[in-house]
Amino acid sequence: MNAVEIIGLRKEYGKTTALDGIDLEISPGEVFGLIGPNGSGKTTTLRILGTLIKPTAGTAAIFGTDVVRDPGEARLKIGYLPEEAGVYNNLTGEDYLRFVGTLYSQSKSEVDEMVAKGADISGLGARLKDKAGGYSQGMKRRLLIARVMMLSPRLAILDEPTSGLDVINSTHVRTLIRQYVKDFGVTLLLSSHNMLEVDYLCDRIVLVNGGRIVARGTPKEVKDQSGAPNLEEAFMRVIAHG
Repeated sequence: MNAVEIIGLRKEYGKTTALDGIDLEISPGEVFGLIGPNGSGKTTTLRILGTLIKPTAGTAAIFGTDVVRDPGEARLKIGYLPEEAGVYNNLTGEDYLRFVGTLYSQSKSEVDEMVAKGADISGLGARLKDKAGGYSQGMKRRLLIARVMMLSPRLAILDEPTSGLDVINSTHVRTLIRQYVKDFGVTLLLSSHNMLEVDYLCDRIVLVNGGRIVARGTPKEVKDQSGAPNLEEAFMRVIAHG
């Protein structure tokens, strides 16, 4: 069974076509990258998989569960972090993790376990006792990623996980993600404009432009297909000829 299976997915907003019939399969335990320019359909795809919006046509399933027919069941299998996600500034980092944990379990011991796991993933240490309103952007992003991963989702969906972060925090987040996938064997779907990040993290990628998939394969295969020395150049060449 595929972790993600998308067939003929379309999404229209009035006269605008955001997705134009894409097909996609992601294997369990895979780190998969969805890349493309702004307005290409990446975030629309993630929102459909995250059960936030419905497609106009086509199907999308997560570990065999159709996200339209059974969104409640699908949500139990995913952890979704949108690019624009925020934290509650008046809560400490620890209290925020605990609040999220109580939404998913009524067992105190299970929530305690989630919080301990989230604290470890975040790497924020003693700063978890401070209110999140005093955190830097990088610290908030690390807390948000910990919030998703501490729930041990079968599929983690991260939209621009290092958006707005400096080099140090971006490197920490990438290391955190890679270690988490290795330790827990989750499937990860991410969208990113950072081609270094995509090349470092992803087993396979698809490049979307104009709501269609215009390239797919391992990062090396996509580079070889376009005759580019790096993924950024491959991205530009494929888009230019798309």
